[in-house]
Amino acid sequence: MQIYNMHDAKTNLSRLIEETVSGGEPFVIAKAGKPLVKVVRIDVEAEKPPRRIGFMKGQIKIPADFDTMGADEISEMFEGKAK
Repeated sequence: MQIYNMHDAKTNLSRLIEETVSGGEPFVIAKAGKPLVKVVRIDVEAEKPPRRIGFMKGQIKIPADFDTMGADEISEMFEGKAK
């Protein structure tokens, strides 16, 4: 990524933007060597992280009574008595 100081960017802004639009390479505008602004194409989407839904499919088995497992113990802890 190229870094241009404020004066160079101001002088060559049209050319820099054309290069960014055609090549897609963003550039940074700096003032006194300190980066201030990153210029990128507006239609370029940020890279999305991979979807993680279903990444363990087939590797985990859930018991049929999953929603009632330990109900007696839980009931005893909360109510002091078993169901």
